[in-house]
Amino acid sequence: MNYFMEFPEKFSKKKLIDEYKEGDEIRDVFVVKIKKGVTDYVKGYYFSLVLTDSSGKSIDYKYWGGPNESKVKSLYDSIKDDSVIYVEGQFVFYNNKPQIVSNEAHSVEVLAKGQYNEEDFIRKSNKDLEILYKKLKEYIEKIQNEKLKLLLNNIFYEIGESFKRHPAAISIHHNWIGGLLEHTLEIIRYCEVSAELYPELDKDLLITGALLHDIGKLDEMEMTTRIKGTNKGMFSGHVVLGSILISNKMDELGLDEELKDKILHMMVSHHGKEEYGAIKEPMFPEALALYHADESSSKISEMLNFVNENKSDTEDNFMPKWKKNKPTNIFLR
Repeated sequence: MNYFMEFPEKFSKKKLIDEYKEGDEIRDVFVVKIKKGVTDYVKGYYFSLVLTDSSGKSIDYKYWGGPNESKVKSLYDSIKDDSVIYVEGQFVFYNNKPQIVSNEAHSVEVLAKGQYNEEDFIRKSNKDLEILYKKLKEYIEKIQNEKLKLLLNNIFYEIGESFKRHPAAISIHHNWIGGLLEHTLEIIRYCEVSAELYPELDKDLLITGALLHDIGKLDEMEMTTRIKGTNKGMFSGHVVLGSILISNKMDELGLDEELKDKILHMMVSHHGKEEYGAIKEPMFPEALALYHADESSSKISEMLNFVNENKSDTEDNFMPKWKKNKPTNIFLR
């Protein structure tokens, strides 16, 4: 009798995509972001994928198969969106773009859950999320307006654990586990400074807006082996989704109409301008302060990410490249 159970081999990430150099041999694991289909070429059939990892970068992958179409198609069909795959191949440049190439001599294997470390594919916050979430709850406790405190306690009682780990974006800024919590606390700090500079501001309303403004991102994005948009997110976006959630909760708790109107306005105006995704532009001081706090947190994080990812560039060519590569997709904010 065999007393030993057979366990599948465990694969760990060896390098991030942006750490590979031309000519490197690849024996590593990646997440499948996009499948592009099977196509014929002079020696047989090939297929293309887009792969990603916790660096947030993507890379094209090409598998050059032989003349047996069904064999190549069978391998392609075994790979699903969000599959984690072990790939052997080579890192090359084609038309000045990096890509990974494999052929029939190389191994390409779809891994089962348990054969890989999930944290290899989504970045983690470098901060203690428990400490950060405790800080968030302390901000709620400081709210003097009992109606706003009731609203916040009800909402975060329901969504606390999800909020603690959720990313703030698919890419660009705070796109890691705990990113939404970090982004929210940064915005609160900006709002606190605004309230100190301008005591006329309703600080309770301002902090409430900061805590709730991105709550729709819980439905806009999901984490599997990568951060990706949901159907709800693609159809409606986090501004609409968050506004619906907060409106329903305020109705349930019986908040008065004026307070409800102000909170909803802060939700729909926090991107500041219509071309940035705002449904309305800020119409009172607290809404304007929230917009600038959100803008500062997201843009500074965005630029710091860019600097850290391009440290090999010289000072002379940094700014032109920054301007050239500056993202414009409002749905990544």
